[in-house]
Amino acid sequence: DKTNMFPLIRRCCFHAPFKLQKVTPRLLLYGKNETTWSALGLQLQRGVCPLSRSPSHNPVSVYAVKLQAFHTSLPFLKKKTRKESETKDSGVLQRSMTSLKDSPKPGLYLSLAGLIPFVSVPLIMAIQGTYYPELVFGQVMYGAVTVSFLGGMRWGFALPENSPAKPDWMNLANSTIPPLFAWQALLYKDITSGAIMLVLALGIAIHYDVSLLPDYPRWFKVLRVVGTVVMVLSLLATLLLKIILEEQLNNSRNELQI
Repeated sequence: DKTNMFPLIRRCCFHAPFKLQKVTPRLLLYGKNETTWSALGLQLQRGVCPLSRSPSHNPVSVYAVKLQAFHTSLPFLKKKTRKESETKDSGVLQRSMTSLKDSPKPGLYLSLAGLIPFVSVPLIMAIQGTYYPELVFGQVMYGAVTVSFLGGMRWGFALPENSPAKPDWMNLANSTIPPLFAWQALLYKDITSGAIMLVLALGIAIHYDVSLLPDYPRWFKVLRVVGTVVMVLSLLATLLLKIILEEQLNNSRNELQI
C-alpha cells in the first residue's frame, strides 16, 4: 500500500541517506508501479536500516537529509541572456561584413555603383522639396532592368556543366518570373503601383538567390541582401516623398485659389 510505504521510507532514510539517494530516482520514475513499491520496501527492510529511529539524530539534520534525498528538479532549457543574444547577433553581423570585404573588388564596386540611381532619386527630391515624376519613372524603369538582370543571372549559374544547379524547370523557369513582374511594373499608369510591383519582384529574386540556391558564395549572398535592402528602401522612400510632396503642392494651390 502506498500510504504505508511513505512512513517506512521516512523512518529508514535517516540512517542511510546515500543509499536512498540512489533509489529515489527509480522511485520517482516508476512510482506508479505497484511491483516497484514492493521491491523498494523489501530493499529498505533488508539492506538499508532497522525500523527503529535513533534518538540521537538532530531534527535539523533529519530534515536536511529528507530534503536532500527527495528533492529532484526537472531539467529546464537555459534561457539566453541579453548579452548572449547580443553577442550572437554581433557575431553574425561581423561575419557578414567579413564576407562582404572578401568579395571580388569588381563585383563589390559595380554592385555599389549600381545602387546610385536608386538612392539618388529620393535624395534629390528630399533636398529640393519637389516631386519629379520623370525621375521617379526613370527609377522604376531602372529597377525593372535590374530585376530582369537578377532573374537572368540564374541561367548563367545553371547552364555550365560543372554547376551544382541543374538546368531544370526549377532554376530556368523561375528565373523568368522576376522579369515578368518588371514588365508588368512598366505597364501601370500609376507609378505607385509600378514601384510596389518592383518591390515584390525584388523580394522574389532575393528568395531565389538565398534560399533556393544555397551554393552561391557567401559574399555574393551578403551582397545581394545589402543591395536588395537598399533598393527596396529607396523605392519606398520615393513613394513616401511622392505622397508628402504632392499633398504639399495641393495645399499650396488651394491656398492660392482662396
